[in-house]
Amino acid sequence: QVQLVESGGGLVQAGGSLRLSCAASGFTFTFSTMGWYRQAPGKQRELVATLNKGGGTNYADSVKGRFTISRDNAKNTVYLQMNSLKPEDTAVYYCNAAWYSSSWWGQGTQVTVSS
Repeated sequence: QVQLVESGGGLVQAGGSLRLSCAASGFTFTFSTMGWYRQAPGKQRELVATLNKGGGTNYADSVKGRFTISRDNAKNTVYLQMNSLKPEDTAVYYCNAAWYSSSWWGQGTQVTVSS
C-alpha cells in the first residue's frame, strides 16, 4: 500500500530554517511528480512546490527564493529545504505524490514560525 511519511517539522524562529522529508513507498516513486502543500488554520490547502520526474520544479510565489524542493530517487524521499522562514509560513505541510490519475497524501507535519 502507498505510504508517505513526513518528518522534520517543528518550531523555529523567524529567519530560521527547517528541512522537511517525505519517505515514500508502495508506488513507482521515480516516475511520480512529488509535491509539498500546506494548510494554515482557517485557510485552504495550497501548493508550495512540486518536482516532476524530469527535474522540473514549480514554486508558489510566496516561497520562491526561500524554499527548495529536491528528491533522492535511490531513497524514495523528497525534501523541502525552507530558509528565511516567516510567521506566515506557519501551517501543516503535506507531502503529495501524483502518478497518472492517482494522487496520494501524507499525514502532514506541523511547521510553526514564531516572530
